[in-house]
Amino acid sequence: MTQIQRKKTSSKADSFTESVIREMTRIALQHGAINLSQGFPDFPCPLELKQAAYAAIAEDVNQYAITWGDRPFREAIATKVRWYLGLEVDPERQITVTCGSTEAMAATMLATVDAGDEVIIFEPYYENYGPDAILANATPRYVKLHPPEWTFDELELRQAFNAHTKAIIINTPHNPLGKVFTRDELSVIADLCQQWDVLAFTDEIYEHILYDGAKHVALATLPGMDDRTVTINGLSKTYSVTGWRVGYILASPTLTGAIRKVHDFLTVGAPAPLQRAGVAAMQLPPQYYDDLARLYEQKRKLILQTLDAVGIPYFVPQGAYYVWADISHFGYPTDVDFTYHLIKEIGVAVVPGSSFFSDPQKGRSFIRFCFSKKPETLAAAQERLFKLLIADS
Repeated sequence: MTQIQRKKTSSKADSFTESVIREMTRIALQHGAINLSQGFPDFPCPLELKQAAYAAIAEDVNQYAITWGDRPFREAIATKVRWYLGLEVDPERQITVTCGSTEAMAATMLATVDAGDEVIIFEPYYENYGPDAILANATPRYVKLHPPEWTFDELELRQAFNAHTKAIIINTPHNPLGKVFTRDELSVIADLCQQWDVLAFTDEIYEHILYDGAKHVALATLPGMDDRTVTINGLSKTYSVTGWRVGYILASPTLTGAIRKVHDFLTVGAPAPLQRAGVAAMQLPPQYYDDLARLYEQKRKLILQTLDAVGIPYFVPQGAYYVWADISHFGYPTDVDFTYHLIKEIGVAVVPGSSFFSDPQKGRSFIRFCFSKKPETLAAAQERLFKLLIADS
């Protein structure tokens, strides 16, 4: 009798790797390296959030919230996006609370994209986007962002749109580049979306971390884009609670209905007491966001001073809390080789640039530094990075 041999893993799972960013954190812990790789702060979140979370747990808010989000949190989100983004959203029909913005993007893809569809992704890109498209049985179609301004070539973008295009992903402020898409750039994208009847998924998780007068523009506010834009955000970055895993989605009622069904069968719901803390986050005054931007401006200054002193060229970020740096002059075969040297010999962990490209060769000259750290953490990293000067001398 012939025994049947079956492949035990799916072709989808075989087509991508585990997160390189999160792998760098694990390796940093193994070697005692300072973690400037994964994008989480090492300083406390606002006291108001802690107090609200404590109170919710003490009041036994420990069971399931409504699947698509606790009503007070959805109402608070609607109020906040009205004054900050200028968006009018119905908390009952247009907001879905998720387990972080990561689940938000996956749920959105699964709810809107079919096999044979194409999803346009600007490259370099946050590493989850490609696998999200693949898990939705779609084909990622990459469009290059060109240095030094990291803008797209309009002709290249136009050529990427076709009858199979279902959606485009825009991440602004951008991870890993720190680019903030301009209104003019977003207008070009909006025109193409309307011409080809394409959806836009915007990851705006760094919306409040801006520098040098850069302005955050929500694509959903542009003419003709309110019903075709899915806006994704969360508490993680703005409120320094990346481990809480509370995200949210703003979309038209039709899209929201589909997204909520997928979300329900992915995770059921986000943590109930932390959604109550999310109400406190949404109610923080505008001054909080001004102070946050100034805080990160100082952190950016510290990391750029370090890179200047060590002699690592970089692109000045306009937003988010990363620096995209060029390591080509160090002479290492690949970015991964240089990254492992930094971790094991220098004691600082960063992310290899290849993890942000569909073709790793395109990122072999780059690394990403994260500077969402305490001043003493950045100072300790600077001291260790000075070893690079000794090694080169």
